[in-house]
Amino acid sequence: MKEIVKINLDNEMDLILAHKRSMKIAEMCGMPSSLQTRFATAVSEVARCSIANGQNSELRLGINVVKNTNKEIVAILNDSVDLKKCNPEAFKYAAKLSGTIEYDAGEDYSVTQFSLKVPSPGLLSEAKIKSLADYFKYESPLSPYDEIRKKNIELIALSEKLGESENRYRQLANTIPILICIINERNHVLLTNESLQVIVKSSFTVFEKKELSLFIHPEDVDHILENWSRIKKNKTEYSGETRIKKGDSYRWFLISIIPNKTEDGNFTNWLVYFVDINDQKTVEETLKNNSELKLIQRELEHANSKLTFKNKELQQFAYIASHDLQEPLRKIRIMLSRAGEDLSEEQKNHFYFDKITSAAGRMSDLISDVLNYSRVDNNLQTFLPIDLNEILHETINDLSLIIEEKNAVINISPLPTVSGLNTQLRQLFFNLVNNALKFNSEEPVITIAADEESTEPIDAYKPEGNYHLITIADNGIGMDSNYSDRIFDMFQRLHQRDQYGGNGIGLALCKKIIENHNGVLNFTSELGKGTIFYIYLPKY
Repeated sequence: MKEIVKINLDNEMDLILAHKRSMKIAEMCGMPSSLQTRFATAVSEVARCSIANGQNSELRLGINVVKNTNKEIVAILNDSVDLKKCNPEAFKYAAKLSGTIEYDAGEDYSVTQFSLKVPSPGLLSEAKIKSLADYFKYESPLSPYDEIRKKNIELIALSEKLGESENRYRQLANTIPILICIINERNHVLLTNESLQVIVKSSFTVFEKKELSLFIHPEDVDHILENWSRIKKNKTEYSGETRIKKGDSYRWFLISIIPNKTEDGNFTNWLVYFVDINDQKTVEETLKNNSELKLIQRELEHANSKLTFKNKELQQFAYIASHDLQEPLRKIRIMLSRAGEDLSEEQKNHFYFDKITSAAGRMSDLISDVLNYSRVDNNLQTFLPIDLNEILHETINDLSLIIEEKNAVINISPLPTVSGLNTQLRQLFFNLVNNALKFNSEEPVITIAADEESTEPIDAYKPEGNYHLITIADNGIGMDSNYSDRIFDMFQRLHQRDQYGGNGIGLALCKKIIENHNGVLNFTSELGKGTIFYIYLPKY
């Protein structure tokens, strides 16, 4: 089959798209109105069943060329559920309408196929079939929902490409035998590769004398910092030689510091890399007073020229890699801006476009954080004062749609300011509040408070030391105490996927975030009566 259009079946709007596009393909292939209606209605009937009962539902519409003189319109609906078993009456009615329907199902799949012969197959040339696909590719959106959905699909595709690009960059940085780090104008170390981490063996968060002296020869540190101050002021580059401690001895390295430029020409950070040249230095010292090895010295000079060329290539690589990683982010922001131009203010308000734009902006920030810190342990990240009230406000804003949909009540008391990482703490509160909304069969009531003096019923969980205590309590479905030792395990699910969504990673991630912040996470729960999570974060 030559595919013309594909539709993911998630809700009633997708059902409308399935019906209209089935009608349109039949119309463009020269079908009479009665056959158009029967074909589109049959497809819609099974699509409705898929939306109501299915999982991972997908509808593909296209043209099947049986022979040059025999072509047919084909609709194929794939699902992970046996749809016919769920609603046999729908299939019976669809078969009565379409006349030609084929069905196949297994343990975790089902395939429904409709076909309708084209009355004038000679008119459907290869060029005509391609024009059909182009029509749906570039057709105007049927509704603001359709436009937003298209933009979201494009955003997801760009995000996936961005992730692939970041993975390739990370793998390359970790496999080349060069020590690499990235620093900003405030001397903060944003990223280090694995080779440098092995050398440092301790925290390396600031490009300053105290931390550099841990692995660079004390006689070389001041010279490096003097040149760093100079090039930071003049926006230039620096290259020199230094000695780095490996084991019980020092080896000579070539150090280079080059600025990374953004698209508008500004400097945001510097790439610092060290290349081991100890063997070359040893030979160089040997050759100084040895006239018999002049020929070897010339060969070494040639090798050094090649090394200089390779260093230039590395500089080019750093610029290209940085540009390639930032380009998808720029396109995402442009698409959001253009999408806003196509909608009226009423449409923006009706479809929460401001919230979509805000969420996309935070997604861009999150991707930037991942790029800058993907290879940095928490020991190498800088903890900052974080107002948990702001974090919670952003979380409630992100979840506003489901809060309105479930008519949830959120009771919030003032929360403290803690030392931590903004992105991780935002993820912590988002997961816990989202779980309280999701795992609830009634109208959710969620209470979030800070209680430093509470003794009941959490004394057994309270760690020693000076901690803030934040509680998140809900009236949800709760959980059996038999699962208390497994709830924070990766991919641990206590319910069937068709009952409650999720992939079993959320609470494991929450516990990891708390551990990263030197805190403690625990809970009490009773089946059918709700859950209380206790979050202990150190005071600073």
